[in-house]
Amino acid sequence: MGNEAQAGGYWNTSAELDRPAPEDEIRRLEALRRYNILDSPPEGAFDRIAELAAKFFRVPISTITFVDEERVWFKARYGLDVTAVPRPIGLCSAAILHDDPWLVCNAVTDPRTLNNELVRGELGVRFYLGAPIITHDGYRLGILNVIDMVPRETTAEEVATLQKLAALVLDELELRLSALQTVAHERELAAAERREKDRMTRIARTLQRTLLPPELPVVPGVELAAHHQIGSGDEVSGDFYDMFARPDGSWAVTVGDVSGKGAEAAALTALVRYTLRGAALRPTTPGAVLAEVSAAVELDQREACEPKHCTAVLAFVEQADGHLDVTLTNGGHPPAYVVSPGHADPVGAPGPILGWMVDHSYEETKLRLHPGEVLVFYTDGVTDARRRGDLLGQAGLRQALAEAGSSTAASVIAGVRRLLAELDQPSPDDVAVVAISVPVI
Repeated sequence: MGNEAQAGGYWNTSAELDRPAPEDEIRRLEALRRYNILDSPPEGAFDRIAELAAKFFRVPISTITFVDEERVWFKARYGLDVTAVPRPIGLCSAAILHDDPWLVCNAVTDPRTLNNELVRGELGVRFYLGAPIITHDGYRLGILNVIDMVPRETTAEEVATLQKLAALVLDELELRLSALQTVAHERELAAAERREKDRMTRIARTLQRTLLPPELPVVPGVELAAHHQIGSGDEVSGDFYDMFARPDGSWAVTVGDVSGKGAEAAALTALVRYTLRGAALRPTTPGAVLAEVSAAVELDQREACEPKHCTAVLAFVEQADGHLDVTLTNGGHPPAYVVSPGHADPVGAPGPILGWMVDHSYEETKLRLHPGEVLVFYTDGVTDARRRGDLLGQAGLRQALAEAGSSTAASVIAGVRRLLAELDQPSPDDVAVVAISVPVI
């Protein structure tokens, strides 16, 4: 080896203390660090290569090393306990300066190594053969070496075998890097997915707040109560309710159910709710309002790839002396119930689902609500739920309402919540329930 010099008690092949030119060394260290191999835990593939090299050459020691800025670090070691040595004394520090294998047959007579601490010290290295681990872009990251404590010769075939094993080390590095990059990419995608999910959740919750009244209005002489819950796994419900004052002094109360879930269902819910509000604020009847909403739904869903439908019940409520006069109509929705202690009676004639029969008129039912009676509207998330595996259905809901012995809107809603707690969980469907009663004096 030419250009040999003695410095700091060891021999090297470079006037730069066993280092390439500064620019090359910077790029070499960058190449080394892109593999993220330094200080990584032991890995079976590298350990097996080191063991295979030791057994092929019949030597006591074999290591896979990577040369960092100030140290020679052992990724795999066979027959050696140390994990690293300072770069100035590592034989690998000299070996990485060459593309070809670095061979020392007798370290105590070789001028490159005779003063090296690993040779003169307790370890007593005599034979060293190292094959550089070279990247595809030409950077020498480290060495696969075999070491013996007695001088020995080797053959060109054996040297070529060590080179092939060093190439296997690079292959494992590339596989490892690819796996790390895949994991990092998957983590990045997962993080992006979580961020997008969080963003959509915030949007959904904001949207959901626009589909329900922020709070029930205070109506003198009327008791109102409601319950709403979203089915499992969803942030936006297709079930809605609304209560608002009309210009003539009456109140409109509605409960509806849009098929499906998510943003598309929410969009139709918003259309129904605000079309219904706009129509109900004019001098009109509940039946005429639902007919107008039905036409709007049909027009909106006419070009939809997967058309959705909506059902709703709408009531106009007027206060009278000690009672409430109610006019209600039903667009394909489950029947309302008038509940009194021991009784739950369905009221109202069902009409077609909104958007299905545009020219159809919606029949209206008039009733008088007395103190002790509660008018209950609900969505099919209640009746389609299961209790102990059995469908609750209309019969189950009617029985539960009758047996509750409730006489106020608040007590009916409390009873419905208890009923929902008894249902099989998690419930996949949304639920909306509204109750109206005349306060008992």
